[in-house]
Amino acid sequence: MATEQITKIDDIVVRFAGDSGDGMQLSGTLFSDASALTGNDIATFPDYPAEIRAPHNTIAGVSGYQVHVGNHIYSSGDKCDILVAMNPASLKSNLKWAKKGATIIVDIDTFTDEALEKAGYTENDHPFTDEMERAYTIIKAPVSSFTQRIGNEQGADKKTADRCRNMFALGIIFYATHKKLDQTYAYLERKFAKKPDVVKLNKAVLTEGYEYADKLEVMHSHIFEIAHADSMPKGRYRNITGNVATAWGLLAASEKSGRRLFLGSYPITPATDIMVAIPGSHSY
Repeated sequence: MATEQITKIDDIVVRFAGDSGDGMQLSGTLFSDASALTGNDIATFPDYPAEIRAPHNTIAGVSGYQVHVGNHIYSSGDKCDILVAMNPASLKSNLKWAKKGATIIVDIDTFTDEALEKAGYTENDHPFTDEMERAYTIIKAPVSSFTQRIGNEQGADKKTADRCRNMFALGIIFYATHKKLDQTYAYLERKFAKKPDVVKLNKAVLTEGYEYADKLEVMHSHIFEIAHADSMPKGRYRNITGNVATAWGLLAASEKSGRRLFLGSYPITPATDIMVAIPGSHSY
């Protein structure tokens, strides 16, 4: 392996994006857990699609999970340093959240003509233009084909293997952020204690993603060691989200104005938290 160039940084923002069912929420959660358990401060932001099970490979069906990791973290971050895009639709809808110079990891196997068309790309609007190649570091990883190969080796059917694609992407992220796989191995062993074949497959795909990144020369200059969280003074702290702040603002306005508060809302993630925070609210 070529010599690694590890850059020490105070914080990093990683955004996982893919189709509903691609496991981006799980990948984001596992990266968050591993970061917290290795001493980082974290803030997360799950980004669910507005439509219930939108058509496959469409922008409406893209799901995301953003993680801000570092030593002093007060929000989930704005634009990301690393973007994982599991299909063309997730790249098209999330590229605006990537900083210039960011590392973009895509499952190149999903960038078929049909998927590009469903995502809204045209012949004059290809995702990998010369301008984009200059603006970002793009890792075109054959995630699906590598995962399928491992699945075939272990006797798993295509559907079961495809469910592990997120583990391959997560392995690349662990390599890029200079983290070990032990915490995620332990999670898989706990989660699927009664399904050893599932544990074996997921661990193999996770490891393959990590080793794939290790073999990419371009990755050797894009490895980041994230500063551990500093200890905070003793005291009472409040962790608040935008939804909770909105609910409290409505309640404060009602209290100060002396007028009753009515909230009519459809219960759907992530806005449901506003209803939960307001006593007596009703869904319609």
